[in-house]
Amino acid sequence: MSQPLDPKAELEHILAARERLKPYIRTTPTVYSYTFSEVLGTDVFLKLENLQRTGSFKVRGALNRILTLPEEARAKGLIAASAGNHAQGVALAASLAGCSSKIVMPVGTALMKIERTVGYGAEVVLHGANYDQAAAHARELAEIEGRTAVHPFDEWEIIYGQGTVGLEIAEQIPDVGSVILPIGGGGLIAGVALALKALRPDVAIIGVQAEGASPMVQSIQEGEKRIVASPSTLAEGIRVGRVGDLTYEVVRQLVDRTVTVTEEEIASGVVELMEKNKVVAEAAAVTPIAAMLGGKVRSRETVCAVISGGNIDLSMIGRLIESGLARRGRLTSICLRMDDEPGSLRRALESMESEQANVLDVRHDRAGWKVPMGSVEVEFLIETRSKEAGSTIAQHLSEQGYDVVGR
Repeated sequence: MSQPLDPKAELEHILAARERLKPYIRTTPTVYSYTFSEVLGTDVFLKLENLQRTGSFKVRGALNRILTLPEEARAKGLIAASAGNHAQGVALAASLAGCSSKIVMPVGTALMKIERTVGYGAEVVLHGANYDQAAAHARELAEIEGRTAVHPFDEWEIIYGQGTVGLEIAEQIPDVGSVILPIGGGGLIAGVALALKALRPDVAIIGVQAEGASPMVQSIQEGEKRIVASPSTLAEGIRVGRVGDLTYEVVRQLVDRTVTVTEEEIASGVVELMEKNKVVAEAAAVTPIAAMLGGKVRSRETVCAVISGGNIDLSMIGRLIESGLARRGRLTSICLRMDDEPGSLRRALESMESEQANVLDVRHDRAGWKVPMGSVEVEFLIETRSKEAGSTIAQHLSEQGYDVVGR
């Protein structure tokens, strides 16, 4: 059993980190969400770390770690492994501190993330099929080149840097009762828990992980560190298989609850946050919203949800919006088998128009082995004004003699 943590003693380190970081990072805003407050029946605030430099909280911890290194270590340069926000955080932090950085990223990393990391001043090395292989190569390069490795979460100076988020929450929301945060490796929630338990011991700290990547939740439930061999979730920012030694102890001792959310709840959270609050956030960052909307977290006190980052691919935004509309019944696919003759398609479209449906896509299939001779299958993707309209349109088409396939 580790020694009990004393948040008040650790607070001095977090306050020092804030002074160290002050010239470089932004104090991110905390905004009141009228929509979520009405839906959940309590006051809900959003801490917008997606507006931090590099679009994520990660630069706080990385920069604090780098600024506390001896000059000799900085002169030899830094190295890290990452496919996302940590890469950009270390790259910018190294540039701000006036030292070089090398980031090892998996070969399949999206080009946009590579370009952003290079844009912040890092040298990028592509190696391995996944994070574990990239991290192993980073350790080899650190040994060969004498560079200092910057861990994404399991170092005290990283944790103290992330804890500055907690200081800002305490100042911005004096009556906060609960703070909900995403958990990946645990650096953010560990730092915020240390800060808030020192300043406001009664504030509840709640952590959220994806069901398919929940090593911290499993570890807390079972009382010892657990590994998820193949973590899987669209929330890549928290797609980790193991927790840190330091972060596990902080979470075990200071975090009040940990919960998981489903992939559908995460996807819905991205859309809800964008539509209702005009906030663009990455999938990992919306897990607190997903937990609240999914009924996993309930509170009558003032709640702060930490939106940890906003680095989401535009293509994923499009897919998530379509998926969200489909779940609400606003997007419907209707497939008709009709006579392959002039006028058939026009009559079907007129029937849809009468229900005020917007036809987004039309696809024809005349493949002989799939469709009888003289017929054609046409699939319509339509946008409707209500959840019931899709079924109503399909019913009307059937009544008009169309063969609605798959009903």
